Amino acid sequence: MKKIIAILALGIMGFSALAQDDAQSIAAEAAEAIAAAAKEVEITPMPKYWTPTMVIDLGINQTSLSHWAAGGYNTANFYGGIDAHADFAKNLATWTNRLQMQYGFLWSSDKDDLLQKSTDLFYLESKYAYKTKAESKWSYTASFDFRSQFSNGYTYNTPAEGQSWLDAATLKSGLLSPAYTNIALGMEWAPNDWFNINIAPLTGGFTICRLEELRPTYGMELKPDYEDYAEEDLLGSYYRAAKFQFGAQIKANLKFMINEVFAYETQLVLFSDYLDHPENLRVNWDNKVAWQIAKYFKLGFNTWLIYDPIVTIDGKQRIQFKEFTSFTFTYTIQRKS
Repeated sequence: MKKIIAILALGIMGFSALAQDDAQSIAAEAAEAIAAAAKEVEITPMPKYWTPTMVIDLGINQTSLSHWAAGGYNTANFYGGIDAHADFAKNLATWTNRLQMQYGFLWSSDKDDLLQKSTDLFYLESKYAYKTKAESKWSYTASFDFRSQFSNGYTYNTPAEGQSWLDAATLKSGLLSPAYTNIALGMEWAPNDWFNINIAPLTGGFTICRLEELRPTYGMELKPDYEDYAEEDLLGSYYRAAKFQFGAQIKANLKFMINEVFAYETQLVLFSDYLDHPENLRVNWDNKVAWQIAKYFKLGFNTWLIYDPIVTIDGKQRIQFKEFTSFTFTYTIQRKS
């Protein structure tokens, strides 16, 4: 009997050891299978339809003179700018958005009681485009743009005795004085990445002038109650704050790198108002030249040309032109691929 019990015990122990070895083997094989399956599963990245970027420019120039025979004034000039893009692309559709903001001011010892504005721009563009077909260079488009400035602009006249420069200055422009806004429907031809031209035969928008005293200068129309007044009796408050315009617009954009550090960009916008002398075109022509002389430093040259047939400067229709040269610290923010 004792021998039988001993034999049974040895059998049970052997079976248990064999079962344990089988369990460990099965567990090891299962772990290997799970690891292999994990390797075989490819994680598909989520598509990135948006491409945001932002370029920040900061610049300062300073001149200090002491007993300088050639003459001159102590000056300090500060400039800041942001050029932000948020572009969407999926299948045949694209939606491009761009915001440009620039502001600069100048202090000079000959006018030490004020800061003179050197540059001032707020410009927003948004365009939705849908290609006529995949391989086509043409797209249907709907676009919106808004252009204005941040603060008042002046012509500085020589002050009388006891008068400050600001008191003697003549106001020329201001926030929303003027401002231009348009909604345009049309088609765009984009033969390559660096050039496109948008033709919008249906373009409507407003020219806005918030400051009452400047409304006659920017072509605002009289309110109905004052249309019969003599010109010498008219006040700025008698004019409307906005003028609606409906016409056609052509906008051409060109941007390319001449080499790895030298870039050129230009935009030309022509607008004809069907409702008021369509033969007189409104012209906006912006140019930017940038030379990236180091990783974070850039030399820039910008020009702006404006001709608006409803705007008078010193009583006459004139071509407005401005150029701005800057040496700036530049930092680019963009999403990694």
